[in-house]
Amino acid sequence: MAAKVTRLRTAPPARTLRIAAEAFLDTISSANTRRAYGIAIVKTVDQLDGRGPDGLIGHSRALDAVTDTEVGAALETLWGDAAVNTWNARRAAVGKWLSWCAEQGWTAPRVPTSAARSTPPDSDTPVRSRTAIDRLIGRRDVHLREKTLWRMLYETCARTEELLGLNIEDLDLAGRTAAVKSKGAKPRTRRRGAAHHEHVLENVYWDAGTARLLPRLIRDRTRGPVFVTHRRPGPGKYLADRDVCPTTGLARLSYDQARDLLDAATAVDGPGTGWDLHELRHSGLTHLGESGASLLELMAKSRHRKAENLRRYFKPSPQAMRELTSILGPGAERRR
Repeated sequence: MAAKVTRLRTAPPARTLRIAAEAFLDTISSANTRRAYGIAIVKTVDQLDGRGPDGLIGHSRALDAVTDTEVGAALETLWGDAAVNTWNARRAAVGKWLSWCAEQGWTAPRVPTSAARSTPPDSDTPVRSRTAIDRLIGRRDVHLREKTLWRMLYETCARTEELLGLNIEDLDLAGRTAAVKSKGAKPRTRRRGAAHHEHVLENVYWDAGTARLLPRLIRDRTRGPVFVTHRRPGPGKYLADRDVCPTTGLARLSYDQARDLLDAATAVDGPGTGWDLHELRHSGLTHLGESGASLLELMAKSRHRKAENLRRYFKPSPQAMRELTSILGPGAERRR
């Protein structure tokens, strides 16, 4: 008589914090985003799992056994004394992870209201004067590539990553405009890994200063990155076709390289004391505001979605405030 084999049903393994975190991070295609989210989520999981007397992290707890209060306490312990932007970024990453877990039908805690998002303080980014910017760009020891980038950042008020991502075919030299992939640009399709042209692009505009420099920088090139390195990439470095000039074989200039070039050109007492690339965008918007541009015009120029994001770092210079205050002084009516 043949023996009858009965399959034993075993309970599925408990869904732990660590398993849930790894599952969520695996859904993120961008390496930089995955790294940033991983810092917040992995540290939070370690905090919730606890450490024993030997300093080692214990077994990961079940996801459905953690309460909202414990999540808030973990965030406060890890980043309660951190800068506002750091707190907001870490809190948002953990909140995104827990919301994703709930969307999968898993029982998961939430970030409690007690661990609310903090309002960022006003920006302390310095405003560079028009004279200082003109002197920097007019220096003979500064390469044409840097002059063009810095002037373009100031006149377009665009983000550095947006301009560094430009290709020559994106430019409209006659119209003094270019289509850029903005921060947070949405792809036109739901497919992951959409190419540059498959995103919704926005226009930036420049004036005579950039218009004089761009043709000299591009010369006879018709395709490829606008801003390129001075040396070809090494044989072991992989680059997308869009990031290499087909004429010269030079690679696209990176943000880190552009940042170091501006720092070196403006440092007074050694490296690390010079200007930041964002200061050129910030200064351009501030100067437009001082010249009487409305908030709506500044939002259109900077392409901010919310007015409070623009007000946060728009701060008139002391000279502009003195001129404004002079309207209230005695004899102001006669001076007007």
